[in-house]
Amino acid sequence: MYINFWYPVACSDEVISKAPSRIRILSHDFVAYRDSAGAAHVLADTCIHRGAALGEGKIIDDCVQCPYHGWRYNSAGECVLIPALPDDKPPARAKVDSYPVEERYGIVFAFLGNLPEDQRPPLFEIEEFMADDWRANEVVVFEVDYYYERSIENGLDPAHNEFVHPKQGNPGMKLDFKKTPITIDLMGDYGSGFMMPFSLAAPKNAAMSQEMLEREDVVSAGSGHFGPNVLITWLHFSEKNKFHQYFFEAPIDENRTRIFFINMRHFMLDPAMDKRIMDVNMEIAQEDIDVLVKLNPIRTPETTTKELLIATDTPVVKFREFLKDWEGRGWRINQEQLIKQRGNIASAIPSPTRTQSKNWVLDEVPTL
Repeated sequence: MYINFWYPVACSDEVISKAPSRIRILSHDFVAYRDSAGAAHVLADTCIHRGAALGEGKIIDDCVQCPYHGWRYNSAGECVLIPALPDDKPPARAKVDSYPVEERYGIVFAFLGNLPEDQRPPLFEIEEFMADDWRANEVVVFEVDYYYERSIENGLDPAHNEFVHPKQGNPGMKLDFKKTPITIDLMGDYGSGFMMPFSLAAPKNAAMSQEMLEREDVVSAGSGHFGPNVLITWLHFSEKNKFHQYFFEAPIDENRTRIFFINMRHFMLDPAMDKRIMDVNMEIAQEDIDVLVKLNPIRTPETTTKELLIATDTPVVKFREFLKDWEGRGWRINQEQLIKQRGNIASAIPSPTRTQSKNWVLDEVPTL
C-alpha cells in the first residue's frame, strides 16, 4: 500500500453534515463529514487525547466532536475546544491530520499523503464523463476479500478472459499473443496501459441487445492503471460501440479492498439500460472474484522469482516497476511493521500539514 495518492473515501451522498462517517483505508481509520456549507472533509479518526474514534462522535458547529470527552476538531484537524478546560486555548499539539479532498463522479476522494499541492500525482480524470454522447452508470461500490494489487493486476491481464469470462467477458475474442505482442504505452508519469486488436466471433450467448452485436470483425480492447489503485479497461467494438470502465480502489487492509466502479458507454444511452448493463458487468466481476479469493498467496509475491511470468504478463510487470519506483521514493507502507505495532501504537497517514508544523501526537505510518 502506498501513501501520496488519491483514494476514494465514500460516495458523495454518504458523506453528510448530520453525522460523521468512519472509513478504513490503508489499514487506517478516517472520519468524513460535511460542514454547513456542504464542503466535504476527511480527518484522521483517532482522537489524540485518549484514542477514541472520532467517527463515532457528532458534528457540532462544523467540527467533529469526540464521543469520549467531547474534544472538538475543526476541518483543518485543529482542536478548538476541550470541555474540561473551557477557558483555555487548546495546546498546539492538540491536532489530527486533515487531508485534501476533491469530489468527482459522485465520489469523495482524499489525498492520503504529505506532498505539497504542486508535487502531488493528480486525481485521475474521466475525460468523457460529461460528454453528451457517453452515459455513466451510477457508482457501484463493492468489497472483495483480497489485496488490491491482485485486483489491479487481474484487470491488466488479457490472457485470463477466455477462461474466466466465457460468456460475457470474452464474447469470442481470440488473439495470438506471439504474433501480436503487447505494447505498453505510458499514461503520463503515473500509469501505463495497452490496446490490442482482437478477432471477433459471434458469442454463443448474447447478454446485451442486438445493437451491441452489430459490430466489426475486429475489435480493440485493453486496460491500464493510474497510480497504484486505479484500473481502467477499454472495449471498442466499433467507432460507435464502446465501453470504458473505471475502478477506483481503496485498500482497506492487507486482505480486503473496496472498489468504486464507474461504467461508461458510448451506445445504448437510454437510462433504462443502466440496470441491465450493470447487472452484466457485476456478473463478470463476480467471475473474477471467484478466482481471486482463492489465489495463493493472497498478496502479490515480493519477487518475480516466486512466479513464472510470460509475455502476456508484460502489463503486470510494468505495473510492478511503477510500484518499485514509488517504494524508492519512500511512499510504500511497511505493512509488516504496521501489523506488529497494531494494538500498541496508533499511527496516522501523514498529511501535508506535517511539513509545515511539528509536535504531532500520532506517529507517522511506517514506510519503506
